[in-house]
Amino acid sequence: MLLDAKIPGGPLASKWSEHILHSKLVNPANKRKYHVLVVGSGLAGASAAATLAELGYQVSCFCFQDSPRRAHSIAAQGGINAAKNYPNDGDSVARLFYDTIKGGDFRSREANVHRLAEVSSNIIDQCVAQGVPFAREYSGLLDNRSFGGAPVSRTFYARGQTGQQLLLGAYQALSRQIGLGTVKMHPRTELLDLIVVDGACRGIVVRDLVSGQISSHLGDAVVLGTGGYSNVFYLSTNALGCNTTAIWRAHRRGAGFANPCYTQIHPTCIPQSGDYQSKLTLMSESLRNDGRIWVPRTPGDRRNPANIPDGERDYYLERLYPSFGNLCPRDIASRRAKEQVDSGRGVGELSNGVYLDFSEAIGRLGQPTIQARYGNLFDMYARITGEDPYRVPMRIYPAPHYTMGGLWVDYNLMSTIPGLHVVGEANFSDHGANRLGASALMQGLADGYFVLPVTIGNYLAGPRPAPLAADAAAVRAVEDEVRQRVSKLVDNDGDLSPTHFHRELGRIVWNYCGMGRNAAGLRTALDQIPVLREEFHARVRVPGSGESLNQALERAGRVADYFELAELLCRDALEREESCGGHFREEHQTEEGEARRDDVNFAHVAVWEWTGASGQQRRHTEPLAYEAVELTQRSYK
Repeated sequence: MLLDAKIPGGPLASKWSEHILHSKLVNPANKRKYHVLVVGSGLAGASAAATLAELGYQVSCFCFQDSPRRAHSIAAQGGINAAKNYPNDGDSVARLFYDTIKGGDFRSREANVHRLAEVSSNIIDQCVAQGVPFAREYSGLLDNRSFGGAPVSRTFYARGQTGQQLLLGAYQALSRQIGLGTVKMHPRTELLDLIVVDGACRGIVVRDLVSGQISSHLGDAVVLGTGGYSNVFYLSTNALGCNTTAIWRAHRRGAGFANPCYTQIHPTCIPQSGDYQSKLTLMSESLRNDGRIWVPRTPGDRRNPANIPDGERDYYLERLYPSFGNLCPRDIASRRAKEQVDSGRGVGELSNGVYLDFSEAIGRLGQPTIQARYGNLFDMYARITGEDPYRVPMRIYPAPHYTMGGLWVDYNLMSTIPGLHVVGEANFSDHGANRLGASALMQGLADGYFVLPVTIGNYLAGPRPAPLAADAAAVRAVEDEVRQRVSKLVDNDGDLSPTHFHRELGRIVWNYCGMGRNAAGLRTALDQIPVLREEFHARVRVPGSGESLNQALERAGRVADYFELAELLCRDALEREESCGGHFREEHQTEEGEARRDDVNFAHVAVWEWTGASGQQRRHTEPLAYEAVELTQRSYK
């Protein structure tokens, strides 16, 4: 597998502008001759589809939801980062770049991160022009707040609905192109495989989720904007429909999978309340601006929080990290919360949470101010828990959230399969071993609005493959493979549901490859996952048929892919003998319990190549070279 990152030469600050200058261009009159398939309609997919169509390309966009408005990007709450420095508190492109590199524990590609910081300000201007209702301060300027891992206020927000508002902006841009006929939308359609001919991606095979019809779509390039894979843990903050099938099928067709072990545990989620749950609820990291996190100092203290005096509370993040306090990065805040619960100081009926307390902020600012900033989040918490967070502290605990790993891409956002481009959370490129809060929306829109529309020309303006007919043998062969997989699941004479196996798989991955990992536990997981996978294929039951709406069939196919991904995730974690960001190997930590990196042996991207069988992928590396930053031990004290 050739890993040519295509990083431009020259000074870091000018790499992107020089790359734009020397990129291949498609003549405006010729763009309509090219057909681009965009899979996914969240922020990355919708913005890419809309922008490519606006440029003149013919675009087909696919999503498994009934509308692009239901993409999981809508669930993002707290905000989007940009280096505009409106508060005049010292922010800059250089500082956003450094905070992102440091937040990712020096395990991201330097050139990509600097480009992300450069285009961040353009994203805000684009969204304001689309009518996104960002919060504004008294002077009329857009307001900003802080997020974890940043010493400045650079996060633009729309109360606790930022993802929803940004998605509506991208959706209206996409809808305009649908109305003009330059985008053909395919809702309720799931990608089940890729068509790769002579080493290049030529199209996709999909299943209509209503009729069950399996069909092929051919194009000159394919763009995956299909999100992350945190549902491998079963319980996560992701929507139930979020899955890994698109990127996993691409991996099986030859796309390198980078850093699968880099998964993020979000520190601010509502704790699990029982085994009946199918997902967990995110409470925005923005709450950590005004909420103070604490636990009782005495293990087993079951008193009402109002009856625990301030002197008997441990504001442990403020104690351990006086400089950043409650706004330390997500990986650090998550591990420290786990330590408190494991030590017997957890709160709530199941003793599985810590307090996020707004009493001091309400006393200082008044309830109307807190309500204006976070009202919808407080309402959501009250509906779910039956508790009033204005009167009693919220209870929070870490949960699987974002995945920094994904398909490997070069500087042009193209995978190791020519013609297959990957945007947003589905690729690996920008966040290293830990994503800073409010950077997911930034990357998705940067890729879709500003990066891919430029870089895709480097592929499309090159030599064109020979035309491929819809009834070509290579196309029919992939369709037949998909039909066989569907038939095998439907015809299996099993007795257990796909959800049963998903839940059991999630327990293995969470217990042995969650917030804390060690060699013995990872080997245990690698022993247990293949056994459970074999049981799945022998005993899974899918009622109904493949020729109609069948959500059990959808779930079964996705769980089958999760089994293979889980094995690779644990293997990657076992091979990476260091701690960095969200990948915390318990054997590799400092005396203070912080992550200890091994820059000599692991300052690289681990890229896995499919070799024909799960668990037998070949590991490749892309060295990470740093020109503008010095590799240091992260400190937020």
